[in-house]
Amino acid sequence: MKKIIYGSLIAGCLFLVGNKATAQTYAEVEKPGDATPWSIETLINGSFGGHTNGITWNTPSLRARYFVNDNWAARIQLGIGDGSGQSMKETNYFYELPDGTGGEGLEKISRTALSIQIGAEYHFAGTQKLDPYAALGVNFGVGTQKTVETDAFGGAYAEGFSGERKGGYTVLGATLGLGMDFYFVENVYLGLELGLGINSINEKESQWEQTTPVGSDSGTLPKTYGETFLGTQASVRLGWRF
Repeated sequence: MKKIIYGSLIAGCLFLVGNKATAQTYAEVEKPGDATPWSIETLINGSFGGHTNGITWNTPSLRARYFVNDNWAARIQLGIGDGSGQSMKETNYFYELPDGTGGEGLEKISRTALSIQIGAEYHFAGTQKLDPYAALGVNFGVGTQKTVETDAFGGAYAEGFSGERKGGYTVLGATLGLGMDFYFVENVYLGLELGLGINSINEKESQWEQTTPVGSDSGTLPKTYGETFLGTQASVRLGWRF
């Protein structure tokens, strides 16, 4: 079923791009393009499948577009998070006894992530209010993760053990999508974009420090994973053109 959906999406994009007769004049959507070439919008993004099972909702992103002519627009998008669905802060408790009594161990995880997309849109014939388009974007991302343990080790209670691990990762990928803008008042629009994305996450080396009842040590851990995942994406958008 997924193959049918992905194939239909790609075929639709290619058909619309190839049909030059449907190209709109920008004046058909509210105002001439040379008067309002910029737009800025906020997005609520969701990912389906791929790196996670089910639906993952991400923090809102910000996108700017510039129309270089009646049909083509360049765009750049900034977001917090990498789309993996991981929380930015996480706290875990571990207990000495199975019933939650005795000594207590603590694990705190702090994550940071930033995503950037650079791409272009091709806009087709629309109406005075409706503006459909196809888009292609290249995705870049960076992130870090820091784990601090107190009286804990390896996800379990461990009296006298403490440690810190910190490392980073990079994300590289691409997204192909179809979208539309609906202008409900002058120069203000609601939009929807559906797409297919592929992304690759690669871990960097990480640093660690460990204290035990018999002493302390530190070192560097090599890369342990690299992963590529495919998934569908959707975004609901609110924008202003100026």
